[in-house]
Amino acid sequence: MKIAQVSPLIESVPPRQYGGIERIVSYLTEELMAQGHDVTLFASGDSVTSAQLIAPCKRALRLDACQESPAHHLVMFEELFRRAADFDIIHFHTGYQHFPLGRRLTVPHITTQHGRLDIAELEGLNREFHEIPVVSISDAQREPLPYANWQGTVYNGLPLDLYQYQPEANNYLAFLGRTSPDKGLDEAISIARQTGRKLKIAAKVDQMDEHYFTTVIQPLLTQPGIEFIGEISDAQKQDFLGNANALLFPINWPEPFGLVMTEAMACGTPVIAYNRGAVPEVIEHGVSGFIVNTQQEAINAVDQLDTIDRQQCRRVFEQRFSSRHMTQHYLHFYEQQIHQHQQNKLHNKKERPKETNHAIQNLLATSDDTRTTPIIFPNRINRL
Repeated sequence: MKIAQVSPLIESVPPRQYGGIERIVSYLTEELMAQGHDVTLFASGDSVTSAQLIAPCKRALRLDACQESPAHHLVMFEELFRRAADFDIIHFHTGYQHFPLGRRLTVPHITTQHGRLDIAELEGLNREFHEIPVVSISDAQREPLPYANWQGTVYNGLPLDLYQYQPEANNYLAFLGRTSPDKGLDEAISIARQTGRKLKIAAKVDQMDEHYFTTVIQPLLTQPGIEFIGEISDAQKQDFLGNANALLFPINWPEPFGLVMTEAMACGTPVIAYNRGAVPEVIEHGVSGFIVNTQQEAINAVDQLDTIDRQQCRRVFEQRFSSRHMTQHYLHFYEQQIHQHQQNKLHNKKERPKETNHAIQNLLATSDDTRTTPIIFPNRINRL
């Protein structure tokens, strides 16, 4: 199958450090290639892939501090449109920026929505482009837009060999993510302080979160037992997550998936997460961690961590959240879209009305070659 994967250009594929969408695009692309498919990746020029790479920009836009990222994405969509006929299916990961293009494509396509959808402006957009086939990364993610053209849910997956099971922890709690109010870092610090556990924080400070970080988080980092590491790479996550007693995930928003939860589970590390968004779809309470509703419940869960079998955490990851598992689900939806596209073409061909000029029909129906039938063109003077 010839497949186009279309990534955002903000980060490279895979990202050097933080970047969940681009990481999933990378895992999916490489697994498709390993299974023998012909994949073309549209991504930034510093991406690393075994697929054919088409790059509308030299580097990830975040590294270049690009102020007009839509410009680069428009160039990418135009190049994709020129090459569209080369593919059996196009898989978009670019949110909704490509929807006008998707409406005009004559090849099958599908879009994975990776972000939050409970935003007022998205309602009118998705009602307008209601025919665009979309896939969610959790059932919870699609709740704000029930009228969208949902094809199904595919959970994010990681390569089985990306992280190794680590049976022993090193007596600390971990927080991994962004320093935004949505991620609940202040809650994690409070939980750790009240349990007397050390907390290690590996977090990215986005420009939009700098004020929150300096006014709310920085003053808390001076407390005993709180260690701020900063943004880390994939390679550093093995030790960071694998050595933790638990990952704290006290989110304050409807998390569409939460890739870091599966990363922790891959290392055998249980997760203590607030019951929001996709958390109940990812964490099995009492098996791969604890789902809690309050800070006090999270504190109590820390005291129950010895009841969690770390090996079972790894098993749950292998059974449900591998990149191979994810890829098989996407291939199902690719085939479904291709089949639907073929059916629509056949239907449109059968339903297309005949618009042959009646005079021409009469002429064609004449069997006597010596006879002629004049063809009358409206609004024209006929000269003999």
